[in-house]
Amino acid sequence: MVATYVGRFAPSPTGALHAGSLVAALASWLDARAAGGRWLVRIEDVDTPRCSPQAGETLLRQLDALGLRADEAPQWQSQRTGAYQQALDALVRSGLAYPCACSRADIAAAHAAAGRVPTRHRPLPYPGTCRAGLQGRAPRAWRFACEKYWSKLALAHYEQAQDASFSIANNLLIWTDRRLGVQTQNVATEVGDFVLQRADSLWAYQLAVVVDDAFQAITHVVRGEDLADNTPRQLLLQAALGLRHPRYLHTPLVRGADGEKLSKQHGAPTLDTSEPLKALLPAAKMLGLSPVPAQTQVADALAYWVMIWRALYNPAP
Repeated sequence: MVATYVGRFAPSPTGALHAGSLVAALASWLDARAAGGRWLVRIEDVDTPRCSPQAGETLLRQLDALGLRADEAPQWQSQRTGAYQQALDALVRSGLAYPCACSRADIAAAHAAAGRVPTRHRPLPYPGTCRAGLQGRAPRAWRFACEKYWSKLALAHYEQAQDASFSIANNLLIWTDRRLGVQTQNVATEVGDFVLQRADSLWAYQLAVVVDDAFQAITHVVRGEDLADNTPRQLLLQAALGLRHPRYLHTPLVRGADGEKLSKQHGAPTLDTSEPLKALLPAAKMLGLSPVPAQTQVADALAYWVMIWRALYNPAP
């Protein structure tokens, strides 16, 4: 058992819980309970134009109806803007964040001029236009100086014992996911200097999630597989801010008939929680958990799946 385990489920309130997001919710709850740890809920409403308090409250009611109850009151990102500003200020002071004047059209034009063409699932990295200064243009956003930090971090990793959470070799950041295994990414060339604060002054997901995971003392992150390629950026930000690195497990995605990830943006229907076990069974199946009889009480089903989860994923570090 992991006495200090703290996990979380962090949905964005752009709509109600659906079959795809339930997989991540159930997995994170089971992982925490299997470790004898605490489970928190964070409402990631930092993108205020797309989010609503009503959707957040609906998500919380759905989780409660399914027996997935948090160990303390939920945290709302919209109430944490001061903490994100403090983190950005710290990065600016250390020379690891800089203002950017580029619009999306500017970035696309820079790539086009260099003959680079984006693909559907792999956008091109930021070309570094403002890395050496704004050249008289007005700032729009703030970016993490990834290339600058990458070179410093690579040298530090070479000269001393490498962080157990990740390593650097051959220009790759290497980390291990508890389900997917060893993962690699060259953050500098595949992503580039990523946004910390957007041109509309809203905080970027990467900064907000890192700051909040540290604030809530999160030790284990369990979330959808579509976020796995975000993890290297978050590991770098954690290191740059001197924050603890959680362990990561990325769950399989529920896909629609078109093969795309089931999501609110793709019209995923709201999850019906009036029959909790009926809603939970497909999510449990997606996670490789054995089914239970239809007449099983929800609490008993969850307790049974906790035992199976412990054997499947071994939440101990």
